Amino acid sequence: MSNMHTSNTIDEVKSQLTKIREQGLSIGFVPTMGALHKGHLTLIKEARKENDFVVCSIFVNPIQFNNKTDLKKYPRNIELDMNMLQKEKCDLLFYPSEDEMLSTYQVEEFDFGGLDQVMEGKFRPGHFQGVATIVKRLFEIIEPQRAYFGMKDYQQLVIIHKTMKDNNLPVEIVPCSTIREKDGLAMSSRNQLLSKVERKQAATIYKVLKKTKIHSGFYTVNEIKQYVEAQFEKSKNFKLEYIEITDMYTLKPLKAWTQSNNVIACIAIQVGNVRLIDNIILFS
Repeated sequence: MSNMHTSNTIDEVKSQLTKIREQGLSIGFVPTMGALHKGHLTLIKEARKENDFVVCSIFVNPIQFNNKTDLKKYPRNIELDMNMLQKEKCDLLFYPSEDEMLSTYQVEEFDFGGLDQVMEGKFRPGHFQGVATIVKRLFEIIEPQRAYFGMKDYQQLVIIHKTMKDNNLPVEIVPCSTIREKDGLAMSSRNQLLSKVERKQAATIYKVLKKTKIHSGFYTVNEIKQYVEAQFEKSKNFKLEYIEITDMYTLKPLKAWTQSNNVIACIAIQVGNVRLIDNIILFS
C-alpha cells in the first residue's frame, strides 16, 4: 500500500505539486464527488498507468446541484473512499471544504455554444456552469498533464473538453469507458440510494439502450425514441426524463440517421426517487 497524502487546503496542494513538477514528474488527475466505486477506481488505474504521480479530489460541489434535496441526499463516506484510494496507490487526495473552494470564487459564466441547452442542461438549469467553474478551478490548482473522466457523464465530458479548449488550459482530457455491474447497470454513486427492488429494475436501462443500438438504422430516430418510452411506461417505478439521440460532438438531437456519422443515445430516468443517467454509442 502506498502512503497517500491527504490535504484540505489549496496552498498545501499547490506547494506539494510544485515539488513534484520540479522533479520533472507527470501528474494525472481524477476529480470526483466521493462515494467512490469501481468506475472511479478504473480512472485512478488509468491515471496510474500513464503518469508518475496521481491526484484525486473529493468535493461534493454544491453549485452544480439545482435541487437542494439531491445535494443533501448525495452519498458521502470519506473513510471508505480514502481506503479505496490508498489501495489503488493514489499519491495525493485533495479534500477541501466548501469554504476553501468557494469563499473567494464566483460561479463563472461560460459560453458552451449550446452544448448545455439539451438533455442534462435542459432538466438541470445552471448545472454545467457549476461543474465547469469547479473543474476549471481544480485544474488551475492541480495543473495536471492529464485528467480522467468517465463516459457515463457524456455531456459533461464534451462540455469540459470545450471549456478547457476555450480557456487554453493545457490539460489532456482522457475519456474512460463506463464501468458496469454484471447486469449492465452503469456504476454510479447514486446506485447505493436504490432499494433492492429498484436496483433490480434499474438493470432495464442498459438492456433498453442495447436494443436501441441493434434497432438503429432499421427504424427511424422517432420510432426508436417511441420504443424506449414504451419500455419505461411498463413500470410505475420508472419516470423517463429524456431519451435523446444526438450527434456525439455537437450534442444536437437528430431527426434522421443521415444527419450524423457519430451518434449516441443518452437517457435520464428516475428510478423511484433516484435519478440515473446512461448512454450508448449507436455508431461512430
